[in-house]
Amino acid sequence: MHIATGAAKVDRYVGRSYLLPLFLLFFIGLYVILSMMTLKEFNTMEWVTVAAYIVLALFFFLRRPYLAVGKDYVQTRKMSRDRVLRAADIKTITLSQGTIMIEPSKGANWIFSKWMNRYPTEEIASRMREFANANHIKLLEK
Repeated sequence: MHIATGAAKVDRYVGRSYLLPLFLLFFIGLYVILSMMTLKEFNTMEWVTVAAYIVLALFFFLRRPYLAVGKDYVQTRKMSRDRVLRAADIKTITLSQGTIMIEPSKGANWIFSKWMNRYPTEEIASRMREFANANHIKLLEK
């Protein structure tokens, strides 16, 4: 998807989070099974807990992770807030089969995986080659 504001072009790639929602559904299923084995009947609070976990799983499934690549920055959502990394703050970009890793000068690596979050890594890899070339960033391909 291309977003153009004035002269700036931003490419936005979205994935799909499915591991955390599956874990939450597994957890609530286990909770229901164990609660039914120990309690005589479910009271209102147990049903509220079950509903809250299902809503939380749905929230994480529908809130899609993304990577936005601009002219001189990349942006993503980390720990429920948007994070921006300028080109000057990127040490290396590593492209491998199904995984894109951006290594900043300070902080933890940003990893975008086809397996983990269903990112279109082939499209992202071609855009990251352009980004690294335009901003003189070291690019490693494995």
